[in-house]
Amino acid sequence: MPSPELPHWPGARLFCSTRNGGVSCAPYDSLNLGDHVGDDPQAVSANRQLLAQTWGVQPVFMQQVHGTAVVCIDGGSSSVPCADACWSTQPGQACTIMVADCLPVLFYQPAARVVAAAHAGWRGLAAGVLEHTLHAVAPLAGRTYWRVWLGPCIGPQAFEVGEEVRAAFVATDVTASSAFEATGQAGKYLADLPALARLRLQRLGLSQIQGNDSSPSWCTFSNPQLYFSHRRDRRSGRFAAGIALV
Repeated sequence: MPSPELPHWPGARLFCSTRNGGVSCAPYDSLNLGDHVGDDPQAVSANRQLLAQTWGVQPVFMQQVHGTAVVCIDGGSSSVPCADACWSTQPGQACTIMVADCLPVLFYQPAARVVAAAHAGWRGLAAGVLEHTLHAVAPLAGRTYWRVWLGPCIGPQAFEVGEEVRAAFVATDVTASSAFEATGQAGKYLADLPALARLRLQRLGLSQIQGNDSSPSWCTFSNPQLYFSHRRDRRSGRFAAGIALV
C-alpha cells in the first residue's frame, strides 16, 4: 500500500492510502474505502480493516457533505458523524478524510497533543472549513505552531471551473485570483486547490505547511494507477488520508 511522501512528526502518525492493495472489483479496484459509492459493502469493510491493520491506528470516517461542520471524535461513538472536519486528543483514533479529487488537510499541534483533519473541496474551502477547524480546537491549542500536511487532490492542470468558483474565493481575498488561470474559453479557469488552501492557512498565521505543492505527481486526475478521481471516472472509489496521536 505505497503512499505519497508523508512527513515525520514525532508523536503523530499520518497515513494516505492509494487505490491499490484492497479487495474491491472494478471500477472500485481495489482499495476503495467509500461506503456510499455503490461498492460491495463487504469489500469496503474488508478494505477499511486492511487500512487499520496497515497503519496501526483506528480510522474514524465521517459522512462528508462539502460543508464546514467540525466534530470531536474522542467519545468513541458508533454512529457516523455528519461533518467535513474532525479533531482528537485520544491516541490511536485517526481523524480520517475520504477523497477522490478534493483536498485532504491534516493538522498537528505537538505541544497541545491535538490532531485534526479537514475535507477541502472547493465549496468547503470557500465556505471556511479550514478556519472552522482551527476555531474548534483553538481553546485547546491556540491558532499558532500548527503543522499542516496537504494530501493529493485534483491538480491545477486538470481542475477546470467556472467563474462562480473564482468569484467565491476572490470575494473574500483578492489575492486568491493568483490561483486561477484563464483557459481562453469564456468564464473558464484552471483552479489550483492546494494554492488556495495555502493562502487561507497563511492568512491564519500558519507557516509549517508540507505536502501537495500543486505539481503533477500530487494530482488525482492525472495518476489513475495511484488515485481514484471522481471527475475522471465518475463511478469512482475513495482513498483516505488521516492522522492520529501515538
